[in-house]
Amino acid sequence: MFNRISNGNYWGEEAYQDFDATELYCPRCKQAVPVRKRLLLILANGEKYDYTCIYCGTSVGEKTCSTKEPNLILK
Repeated sequence: MFNRISNGNYWGEEAYQDFDATELYCPRCKQAVPVRKRLLLILANGEKYDYTCIYCGTSVGEKTCSTKEPNLILK
């Protein structure tokens, strides 16, 4: 479903579902730095990622992505 906004552009619910950070503020480097995204955990409702500074390795953020389909659990 798309809606028209006042400037004539269109936006939809599906347009911005998932963002990945490319730069975040690092408290150790005291500036915005490029980050590396690492998978930390696979949860029942999604996946948890950690963002780390590429210069010093400090964890600068985290993100949890929820999945619509359940993960396969083997017993």
